[in-house]
Amino acid sequence: MRENLGLFLAKRAALGPDREALVEVERDRRFSYRELNARSNRIAHALLEKGVAKGDRVAVLMMNGAEYIETYFGIAKIGAVMVPLNWRLVPDELSFILGDSGSTVLLFDNEFDESVAALHERDTPVTSWIRVATANDAPDFADDYDTLTASARDTEPEIRAEGDDLLFIMYTSGTTGLPKGVVHTHTSMMWASLTINMTADNRHGDRYLQMLPLFHVGALGPLTSSVHRGGTIVLMRAFDPSQVFPVIERERITTGLAVPAMLRFMLAADNHGKHDRESLRWIMSGAAPVPVPLIEAYAALGIEIHQVYGLTETGGPACLISPEAAISRAGSTGPAFLHTDVRIVDEQGQDVAPGQIGEVIIRGRHIMKEYWNRPEATAEALRDGWLYSGDLASIDEDGFVFIQDRKKDMIISGGENIYPAEVENAISAHPDVADVAVIGVPSPKWGESTAAIVVRKPGTEITEDGIIQFCQTKLARFKQPKIVHFVDEIPRNPTGKILKRVLRDQFPGPMPQ
Repeated sequence: MRENLGLFLAKRAALGPDREALVEVERDRRFSYRELNARSNRIAHALLEKGVAKGDRVAVLMMNGAEYIETYFGIAKIGAVMVPLNWRLVPDELSFILGDSGSTVLLFDNEFDESVAALHERDTPVTSWIRVATANDAPDFADDYDTLTASARDTEPEIRAEGDDLLFIMYTSGTTGLPKGVVHTHTSMMWASLTINMTADNRHGDRYLQMLPLFHVGALGPLTSSVHRGGTIVLMRAFDPSQVFPVIERERITTGLAVPAMLRFMLAADNHGKHDRESLRWIMSGAAPVPVPLIEAYAALGIEIHQVYGLTETGGPACLISPEAAISRAGSTGPAFLHTDVRIVDEQGQDVAPGQIGEVIIRGRHIMKEYWNRPEATAEALRDGWLYSGDLASIDEDGFVFIQDRKKDMIISGGENIYPAEVENAISAHPDVADVAVIGVPSPKWGESTAAIVVRKPGTEITEDGIIQFCQTKLARFKQPKIVHFVDEIPRNPTGKILKRVLRDQFPGPMPQ
């Protein structure tokens, strides 16, 4: 079989045509593998009729839905390159990505009519606009998705890409500077799917709850591996914590993925556990270190949280904690995935001793090909076959990795290294704390000092002194926060990562003498 991701769907449709492939929660639409593959073929042929050729970039600005998924596989079949767009971005940011990627086609939901109208007035490379509509009054410059695909053939198109041909360009969240386009190929994502399915407890016929937006690799990767494994995707259009446990009960969900912030919101909306969740085996959680108290809170409910570590640049996988170790080694993200090598190295690229902090580097056939049009950034990240992640971690004697923080977020106070995630983990154990982030602020005495930004739980009145005193028995003195700010919400990007840059701008310091 040729290494083309679109063939995953075609093969599944041949092997199990009547098996349920996709459930749309909000619209209660259900598609078999036969139906989903036929729809994918129609959008593939429609794009070919529009003149889309192998290597052309096709941008997608949509909420989660069947059209997103069928477009992904359809684009793959005809050898075009998908550019998933973060729908939380403003027109200036979207315009940059369209221009940087050279996208000539934009598929969009009617929810984004206003943003797309602004983009249409700008100088972008887009020449074809295709609108997925649940409402009328389409702009006159856009084709209607349903009309376009209704007249298209549903036969298999000619497969026009394989192996190292480009599959998608996924732009990083841009927590610092301009976003970079991470380039993945059919081969790299095939290996990402293989290593996920061969490492995680994924089973034929699983029902996977997809809550993350599909513009993120933490959603697109599991989608690919679910089709590869013959499972069912149960798709939420957008994350709604009040609906997660009802959906788990109604759809007999077996697995899912949620970032730590989502897990917190789900707990708060659990309604005292009135919904049946016996079908649920586990929830993966990644994008940020999962606080140990959160893992333990879910364990008390009988739900395993499997901490996963990965990057857009790895196609998703890097490390995964096993069910057996999820509690006994709570706080670890586990050893490397099956088809993955992970090392923790010092500044000279030498392996650090167990328990010492170093940079995470990763090797595997699922690593990105390059950063789009960024040769210098590519050369910095990819060295001698290894991806240098920029993340800091330690590793124990058994190969279990403990993520500490981003290299750029490390705080150096009086010559001592402080890892914000460790401090955040300590503070999050306080019963009155709903959320926390830790940053370094300038200090005339120490160079940098630790500042904690805290969200109180509703109805509580924890004070700055209360937080500082709580830390005194949990952290060495030099790690303890020297100042505490209380806010209503911690700024995060769509995947749940704390926007430390925003917090540093909001609370610039310096510390008082």
